[in-house]
Amino acid sequence: MKMKMKALSWWLMLVGVVRLSSVWFGFFDIWALRLAVFSQTNMTEVHGRTFGVWTLLTCTLCFMCAFNLENRPLYLATLLSFFYALGHFLTEYLIYHTMAIINLATVALFAGTSIVWMILHWNTHHYKHPRQMGKDE
Repeated sequence: MKMKMKALSWWLMLVGVVRLSSVWFGFFDIWALRLAVFSQTNMTEVHGRTFGVWTLLTCTLCFMCAFNLENRPLYLATLLSFFYALGHFLTEYLIYHTMAIINLATVALFAGTSIVWMILHWNTHHYKHPRQMGKDE
């Protein structure tokens, strides 16, 4: 069980690093972001920076959760961030038609794997109430 949780931590760190690369593109290489994610849109630099900040927030959640898997509110916030990201990109693909299917597949791979893994482990590890964090039991 401990090994599985350790593996989940490593996975969240990997996802955080992948998301961090998107932050770079959002701030410094809008053309690459346009090609790699939003293939059918007139994305401006403001859109790119907004995407970068949003992705930086989700990246931060991944890293914080990876080191604090026992923190249930943080775990839930991170899990929800995957639902929100997947929902956003599904909307972009299905409704607005601004993404190619291959780009959606990449997002779905990372978000879907994270969602399933985190749900499966939701009740398998011991959570501490925030008031109990740092206290010996």
